[in-house]
Amino acid sequence: MATRPDYYKTLGVDKKASADDIKKAYRKLARKYHPDRNPDDKQAEERFKEISQAHDVLGDPEKRKQYDSATGPFAGGASGGPGFGGFGNFDFDASSMGDILSNLFGGGGAGGAGGGTAGGGGAGGRRARNRAQRGRDLETEVRISFDQSISGAQVPLSVPTSSICNTCHGTGAKPGTTPKVCPRCEGRGIENQGQGMFSITQPCSLCGGSGTVIEDPCPTCHGSGAVRTVKKFRVNIPAGVKEGSRIRVAGKGEDGPRGGPAGDLYVVTHVDPSPAFKRKGDNLEVEVPLSIPEALLGAEVRVPTLDGTKTLRVKPGTQHGALQRLRGEGPPKLGSKNRGDIHYRFTLDVPEQLSDEQRTAVGELSKVMNGNPRAKLFAGAGQSAEAGESR
Repeated sequence: MATRPDYYKTLGVDKKASADDIKKAYRKLARKYHPDRNPDDKQAEERFKEISQAHDVLGDPEKRKQYDSATGPFAGGASGGPGFGGFGNFDFDASSMGDILSNLFGGGGAGGAGGGTAGGGGAGGRRARNRAQRGRDLETEVRISFDQSISGAQVPLSVPTSSICNTCHGTGAKPGTTPKVCPRCEGRGIENQGQGMFSITQPCSLCGGSGTVIEDPCPTCHGSGAVRTVKKFRVNIPAGVKEGSRIRVAGKGEDGPRGGPAGDLYVVTHVDPSPAFKRKGDNLEVEVPLSIPEALLGAEVRVPTLDGTKTLRVKPGTQHGALQRLRGEGPPKLGSKNRGDIHYRFTLDVPEQLSDEQRTAVGELSKVMNGNPRAKLFAGAGQSAEAGESR
């Protein structure tokens, strides 16, 4: 029996993977094996084709449903003969697998296992192959300052991409000529391979699934229909982005083949750190050092905000790590009119060295504040703090 392609294995995902997991896996592999990054690597080129083929099927809910149905176990039927793998007897039409996979690849009705003519289905396949297609999505990265992440910014970007060749207008053929219908698949873009009772449909090995071959390629794009270029944009980064935010810019991806719409551009933001503010989800956190007298007696301390400064009242006896919050004065929440909070975390600033005057003052303080803060450590053991410290 012919081996059926395992698209889940190709993308390295589980059969129960979500649509988002499949999309992420495809993008990661596509970036790694893209021909532009591996111009002379035939193995990478073939791997890229396999990855794209797998995504074409698993990335489409209806095609994925058909594929899962096609690759599942064959249940028992009424026909005689031995069963497979303990499933008993079954009645299976050998042409059904070819029909299912033919639909997956966008072709029309396939011929028999021996590669018969397509008939009316072939014309449908040619129409499907020649219609306009959406261009690929692109992804790039941009580095912005912390202030820009809070207020938003407009940043320039230069994105390497493919554009429709102006010489052949995307056909790949030399001006004055046109691509010819592929003689192997007769324009369907797919071909059948028969082995035993099964017929497996796959992209045509001659035309690569396009349904056409170019006998006289364009001198500019060498038959690809596209040329490498660099597109320059000024992209609006919205207020509230953080490290790793992914911004979608519609219609700024690669041009679509055969006059199709362009894909989208995704911009991943990297934010320079702030010396005062640390991002904590939708909020910001600021560490505010306190001297020991300020923590003991209380104080009023000036702290930074996104719009300037404010004065906070520190309660007497404030502990190390205590928090105060300014509601609604933090960063904008991406995609919302609301704002996060600013958390001020108080920390005790203990000097590493003391002057003689400071040492005398601390000594006098220790005489007055002679309680033992470690007494509770020994309460559970049934021992007094003094007994524990004398050992």
